[in-house]
Amino acid sequence: MSTVRPITASTTEPAWVRRLLIAAVLLLVMVMLILPLCAVFQQAFENGAAAYWAAIRDDDSVAAIKLTLLIAAIAVPLNLVFGVAAAWAITKFDFPLKNLLSTLIDLPFAVSPVISGLIFVLLFGRRGYFGPWLENHNIAIVFALPGMVLATVFVTFPFVARELIPVMQSLGRDEEQAAIVLGATGWQTFWRISLPNIRWGLLYAVILCNARAMGEFGAVSVVSGHVAGLNNTIPLQVELFYDDYNFSGAFALASVLAMLGVVTLILKKLIEWRTGIRADA
Repeated sequence: MSTVRPITASTTEPAWVRRLLIAAVLLLVMVMLILPLCAVFQQAFENGAAAYWAAIRDDDSVAAIKLTLLIAAIAVPLNLVFGVAAAWAITKFDFPLKNLLSTLIDLPFAVSPVISGLIFVLLFGRRGYFGPWLENHNIAIVFALPGMVLATVFVTFPFVARELIPVMQSLGRDEEQAAIVLGATGWQTFWRISLPNIRWGLLYAVILCNARAMGEFGAVSVVSGHVAGLNNTIPLQVELFYDDYNFSGAFALASVLAMLGVVTLILKKLIEWRTGIRADA
């Protein structure tokens, strides 16, 4: 026996209004997203595939790609630990400064990346608060890899925490409390109960955090020093190539970032699909 489902309209507007709105949105997406992305690849291969690969294999380009991957490889795991700890503290514990901590997590979203970079210059620069001490001990933070990592960690900090907090809140505390009653330690509860429940949300957050880390420009630009082949990431090297009228190199490296963005989008949709299957099950 079949069940007849009632047909309900999602809106009460006339059909022509809905079609007009959908067409306007699609046109906006095409003009603002699809066409610029296609233009980047068209410019990258304008002089042929040989010129494209030559620009990618350029020593400065290779150094920029390696540095970008290195910074992401350091910043993302740090944000993974910090984000899980922050989300755990906010969702599992009650303490007086809980609302303040939740607000501070969003601070990098509200502060300009350039200001974020200037904060680290103020703290660790030669004339900063800790600059003289660092200089006396031959420790380089600003205009070196540590400063670029710190700036990237600061800018990308909210991504992991903000993705995990709603997930942990929806799961509640019942399973963890049941495990503790049965004699499990806090560490066992985390690894066997909490982590499996949040693994898809965690992977989703890591992917977004990694994409943001590799594409960061403002904060890293302030603390990098802009030395080609030494401390230029991919976005900074793209700017340098463009300012030097090396359009082939600029668009070739830009296409690398664009491809990383496309891969991130595909992984994001796969995780959303997998999460939807798990929710239905």
